Amino acid sequence: MGEIDDAIERADREGFTREPPKTLKGRINYLLKQLGSARAVAAELGVTADSVNRYRRGARKARADVAAKIDDAVRQRWQPQVRKQRQRRAAATGGITVETRARFGYTAPVGTTDDGRFRRLTIHLPPPYAQRLFDARDAGASDQQMRGIIAEGLKDVYFQDSGSRALGLSDVEINDIDYLDLDY
Repeated sequence: MGEIDDAIERADREGFTREPPKTLKGRINYLLKQLGSARAVAAELGVTADSVNRYRRGARKARADVAAKIDDAVRQRWQPQVRKQRQRRAAATGGITVETRARFGYTAPVGTTDDGRFRRLTIHLPPPYAQRLFDARDAGASDQQMRGIIAEGLKDVYFQDSGSRALGLSDVEINDIDYLDLDY
């Protein structure tokens, strides 16, 4: 997973209408329901099926690293309809808000500076960029490709102000991301 994929995942989790199970037993039962068998859960977590059954019965506590894997596996599968509904709304009408501190590089006309520098931006991108970002993620796009979609949106909305300035600016790149958060 890359930085953009992680940011989408965090934004999805912010939209949960209910909290995932809190107990180890509840989390294991949820994973068993989702994956179908103790063997499938064990393969997902990197433990034995016997361990999964012991966690389910409460006969064993999970080590910290396994507990983190269990929590992550549950949260990745939690409320898929809520996630899709929020993404459809962002892609259709709401758009997506990008908050980042990153180094932006760009190609500009001769005589202007094109030195990349860190900027802190909070920009709302229109729905077509959200749709492209979600489609790219669903298609298995790399982090670099998703950065390109966000950079293109920032070029259009922030740097060129929707075509009213910096028209000679051709390419914008997000080079060093200090942090990046998405909201939709």
